[in-house]
Amino acid sequence: MHYLLFYETAPDYLERRGELRAAHLALAWAAHDRGELVLGGALGDPVDGAILLFRGDSAESAERFAREDPYVQNGLVRQWSVRPWTTVAGKDAATPVRPAS
Repeated sequence: MHYLLFYETAPDYLERRGELRAAHLALAWAAHDRGELVLGGALGDPVDGAILLFRGDSAESAERFAREDPYVQNGLVRQWSVRPWTTVAGKDAATPVRPAS
């Protein structure tokens, strides 16, 4: 199953992220190396949020990531939420569904 972690960033996110970015990226790459985080990154134009895609049996890895993220702990992320994403098309779909021939 896939899970999307949505971040709503603080207005001063871009100005403040530099001091915490190395720790945030270390957490992200560690989650990737464990096979939990598939992709992650900030939204652009405007930079007011981020989305991270997780793979797992439950939302726990995404929720744990958010709780441990220095961006969340230091107020760069104002709100976060996790939602299951039922992926059905593409080579990495968790529950592939192809049309009947």
